[in-house]
Amino acid sequence: MLLLQSHSRFLLQTLLNRAQNLEKGVELDHHWVEFNDVRYHIQVSMKNPHVLLLSVSLPTPPSETIFVCGLPFGAIQAIKAAYGNILQILDPPRDGFNLTLKINLSKLPTNQDQRHAFLVKVASVREVVLGAPLRVILEHLAARTVASDMDPHVALVHRPNESFFLFPRADKVTVVFPMRFNDSIDIVLATSFLQEFVEARRTAGLNNTPPCSWSLTPPLELKEVSVDAISANAGFVTFVIFPRHVEGQKLDRTVWNLSTFHAYVSYHVKCSEGFMHTRMRRRVESLIQALDRAKPDLENSKKTSHNRSFKRLSIKDSRNNSFS
Repeated sequence: MLLLQSHSRFLLQTLLNRAQNLEKGVELDHHWVEFNDVRYHIQVSMKNPHVLLLSVSLPTPPSETIFVCGLPFGAIQAIKAAYGNILQILDPPRDGFNLTLKINLSKLPTNQDQRHAFLVKVASVREVVLGAPLRVILEHLAARTVASDMDPHVALVHRPNESFFLFPRADKVTVVFPMRFNDSIDIVLATSFLQEFVEARRTAGLNNTPPCSWSLTPPLELKEVSVDAISANAGFVTFVIFPRHVEGQKLDRTVWNLSTFHAYVSYHVKCSEGFMHTRMRRRVESLIQALDRAKPDLENSKKTSHNRSFKRLSIKDSRNNSFS
């Protein structure tokens, strides 16, 4: 199965091209949208070619989530810790966006490897911003503590008007995803996929992965959450994260995998649907070829055994020939 990359490939390629051609002074103005309705806008003007403006629009948060100044809690601190003084947060951001970053390309590291690593981190701005509250909770789990001002359950946005829920404790964090899909075929495929996903966790090689369960009904942890917030048509997936899953470099991978879990499932559901459509088309084409081979050859059917052609007579012509 494919795991989604944490950085935006188009954004990374644009940043690399711009960093390698600072002297050309080419104007840039690109808009694009990536999964889960995250919109980007990158802009460079001819007047100041060394300054790049990157704006990001996040999914519309539901009412149960906590946003501070249009961003998830902890996002500002995460941006400053990740990018330092090379990036500047513009306040207010561009109209229609939650965040606008001003990047001074002339301050990029001179070392090629360090420059590339920094631009990859910039291209991962989605993970830095949306994963900020999740990272705060998991960092406390690594220290086996719970923040004093943390609610018993925390709702985090991951799709437009949809959220998943965390229940932090000192020894574990329970993560619950209400799975929602719009298409009826996607619902059937996702339900089957998630059941197999849970069964795969029981294999011998995956004993150290987080425990995973799936159910059609909401788990007990969601009993105090409003009914509208936990409406789901493909069941509920629950992960239990322990301190060993967020130790050292595992933290970044855990944050990304949890924050993009729904996109991960949607990707494989669409791939399965496309694969079945391809198999169906191939099957129909083979049946059509078999029917074409079964059609009689009209030209050959009018030939005698001596390879001579004949003319089929009507009843009137046959009577005239018999009297003659």
